[in-house]
Amino acid sequence: MESNQPDLEARSPWSTNSDKHIVKISPAKAVINGTITISGSKSLTNRALVIAALAEGRSEIKGILRSDDSYWCIESLKKLGIPVVIEEETAVVDGCGGNWPNSTGELYVGAAGTVARFLPAALAAGTGTWTMNGSKRLCERPLAPLLDAITTLGAQFEYKQAERCLPFTLEANGLQGGKATLPGSTSSQFISGLLLAAPYAKEPVTVYIDGEVVQRDYVEMTLAMMSSFSVTPEASQGGQSITVPTGKYQGQAITLEPDVSTCCYFWAVAALTAGRVRIVGINASNTSQPDIEFLDVLELMGCTVLRGENFVEVQGVPRMKGGFTVSMKKWSDQTLTMAAMAIFADGPITLKDAAHIRHHECDRISAICEEISKLGIHVEEFEDGLKVYPGQPIPTLLDSHDDHRIAMALSLIGLKIENIQIIDPGCVSKTCPDYFDRLSALGVQVQY
Repeated sequence: MESNQPDLEARSPWSTNSDKHIVKISPAKAVINGTITISGSKSLTNRALVIAALAEGRSEIKGILRSDDSYWCIESLKKLGIPVVIEEETAVVDGCGGNWPNSTGELYVGAAGTVARFLPAALAAGTGTWTMNGSKRLCERPLAPLLDAITTLGAQFEYKQAERCLPFTLEANGLQGGKATLPGSTSSQFISGLLLAAPYAKEPVTVYIDGEVVQRDYVEMTLAMMSSFSVTPEASQGGQSITVPTGKYQGQAITLEPDVSTCCYFWAVAALTAGRVRIVGINASNTSQPDIEFLDVLELMGCTVLRGENFVEVQGVPRMKGGFTVSMKKWSDQTLTMAAMAIFADGPITLKDAAHIRHHECDRISAICEEISKLGIHVEEFEDGLKVYPGQPIPTLLDSHDDHRIAMALSLIGLKIENIQIIDPGCVSKTCPDYFDRLSALGVQVQY
């Protein structure tokens, strides 16, 4: 199949290695033994930035993730007239109290799905006319349920191409409040996007969730972040309806915890190489990030996991255990990581309940099956997941599909065999621009 062309317009000035066409990964020459730190959570970063922009007063957000997604969020906020100052991994944001200083403008959000889901309702809560556009792939990703819900609360959208997706023009005159219904099965980000803006509606907003929520933990993450900025929503028993009172966020000084999704790749490095990787700054018992469940599966595969008050350490084994099925519903971002690791287990591994990842940066289930097959590994594709059979991979050229998680997952295969090559390594800038530099620092052989 012809390689997917990278969507370079989705890259930001914070990208590194965007000019590199191919990266080659080979095993480390010595046992991997490292202690590292990871930047803040992408999910927490963009939630905190949007809330801080809506808040009254100044916020200081420490530990932000400097990636493409956060760059486009910050640039959009600046175009709306919000002063944002970045110093290393700290953002200082002067909030607008819900009244965007610039009442007209054109916003470009790259490939940042969180920004495309968080900003429309936040804009609709104010007064003005704005256009929003994004990368080619983002313009193909679903937005209709969210935009329909915002419309019921008083916003007006004019669509440039296909209906109810990017690009669009938004005419905003405040949110009326009342009731809105969103599906739980498509994306938790739709729910979070509406909740983030809800305090600024003229009347309280009650969000009804139709069906089981995909990755409910991310909704809980949103509610917790709202509470930390002095707005406390009330969820019904079972969490199928959430009522948000009217009010305004208050500026805060907060520190974000490391991005657990990114941490998982480095814990996987230890698992695959019988090495040791400790990541400091995280408490596995207190985090709300769902990908922390990856640690339980590493233990199932035979690894040793140490969970401290301010660190998590993984010690790998020479051959990981397989022969099991695991639901990826809550931590689907690691479906691809698990698929790559399963190649080297002692039995097949089935990954299920991840149908929604077909609608991310690419059809991730189809893409990872395609790439694993190129290695001569037997893989079965299902509508909601895949089954990977162990084998000896054949070194070959693999395609990242312009997807950061595909690229990072495929790189793990190069920890075990020589000369795994991956097209378009720069796509990792979406969430971890220095990913390959970090692998190299641990001793993995990385060549461009």
